[in-house]
Amino acid sequence: QVQLVESGGGSVQAGGSLRLSCAASGYTYCMGWFRRPPGQEREAVSFIVTRLTTWYADSVKGRFTISRDNAKRTVYLQMNDLKPEDTAMYYCAADSSNCIFTSKSTWGQGTQVTVSS
Repeated sequence: QVQLVESGGGSVQAGGSLRLSCAASGYTYCMGWFRRPPGQEREAVSFIVTRLTTWYADSVKGRFTISRDNAKRTVYLQMNDLKPEDTAMYYCAADSSNCIFTSKSTWGQGTQVTVSS
């Protein structure tokens, strides 16, 4: 069973930047980031298979960039121009066969991102 370790969360002011990292202990096909804002449902943020195969939620397009380093088995989420509405617990997810993340996929423990106005 692949394990995921996230890092890089924190507190920033609006307009600031953070970079999240998620290191996997084994092979993954698709890796992604989800977030759960306070009092809301979990939502998808971004997925990546290769640098040419990525997906972004409309709310983060143009501000967030996902990338992966296969040699390090690590996926990154560069978050720029952060807004208070980006405040959430961010979760890394990985799947060995597709980008449909379910309870059978692998999930990280989460890292908190707080953006103040």
